[in-house]
Amino acid sequence: MPDKDKIGAHEIAAWLRRHPTFLQQFPDLALSLVVPRDQGPASSLASYQLEILRDKNRELSRRLHELFGNAQENERLAVRTHQLTLALMKQRSAVDTVRAMAASLAEDFNGDLVRIVLLSEGASAMVDGLGDTDWLQILPEADPRLAPFRDCLKDGEPICGRLHPDKNALLYGLRAEDVQSSALLPLPGVGLIAVGSREPNRFFPGMGTLFLRMMGDAFVVALRRFGG
Repeated sequence: MPDKDKIGAHEIAAWLRRHPTFLQQFPDLALSLVVPRDQGPASSLASYQLEILRDKNRELSRRLHELFGNAQENERLAVRTHQLTLALMKQRSAVDTVRAMAASLAEDFNGDLVRIVLLSEGASAMVDGLGDTDWLQILPEADPRLAPFRDCLKDGEPICGRLHPDKNALLYGLRAEDVQSSALLPLPGVGLIAVGSREPNRFFPGMGTLFLRMMGDAFVVALRRFGG
């Protein structure tokens, strides 16, 4: 006949969960308990708890360091976005506006290639002073080469990561093979802004695009002062 007074391991574990301070009353028991390890020899409960706390502290320190780094980067981008907005508002021509935008993107996003595509029939006259440059294109909206961009130009959603070869070909031309990742900002009715990098992980899906959007909005407003 089974012993009705016998207590099983599950009952003991359940009781200890309901009384987490039990071992405070019996410190000698806490020191004598042995906790199995996935790797290495067994350790005392106190050593095991200390190691767990150390692991948690290391993880918290890592997360705090990451948050601090992100906060610093966001602050830097916020300042640069504000400076760009002021700079664009001070420009006296479409040429200067486009040139200031390209220069700021190259500096603030640490990209290897900056590309701006304007979708305006009259844009050629607006930016005539820029001359022959590889980072600026003027295309009519009906240009068949823009077919790969139709959807993003419609919804205006930024794209970060590795672009389709058709997109790279239009944006970067002969240097398309050098670009391993891009930040692409479509500006519906205005054009495209792209920052390309030789590093595959410089721009990636899911990264924040808030400041890129803000820069794009400032560029559109500034350009439209001159009829763009």
